[in-house]
Amino acid sequence: MPTSADHSAGILLYRRRETLEVFIGHMGGPIWARRDAAAWSIPKGLIEPGEDEFETARREFAEEIGQPAPRAEYVRLGDFRYVSGKVVTVFAAEGDLHFDEHAFASNPVTVEWPRGSGREITFPEIDRAEWCSAEVARTRLVKGQVPALGALEATLR
Repeated sequence: MPTSADHSAGILLYRRRETLEVFIGHMGGPIWARRDAAAWSIPKGLIEPGEDEFETARREFAEEIGQPAPRAEYVRLGDFRYVSGKVVTVFAAEGDLHFDEHAFASNPVTVEWPRGSGREITFPEIDRAEWCSAEVARTRLVKGQVPALGALEATLR
């Protein structure tokens, strides 16, 4: 079992329009600023010691998106392992989040940038979020999270 430093939990909201759409966020900060491919994430975060995975997912959604996760029936899609060894547990629910994509408040993070410089910068953990088709999300999501889309599609069949 991964340690809490290696284990995150998140929520993948979906809605059905002409195609299946999912709600994802673009990671903030200088590393991701000019990237689109593999620079988006399911709203997620680290599980604190003793914290329930689903409660972590709900807390992190609220912190990263700036509003609570919708009341809905959630299903656990599974655990998805990154090449680095980190694991994200993903929960999914159908819900149409009424949300202004350009006016939300993600929690800030502070990091040393550039590394080794001694200078710290603060930026939003997620700098924007939006609904997109599952097809588009496959190119946008970090590689370790792409299998969660397949698990979602399999669950919906």
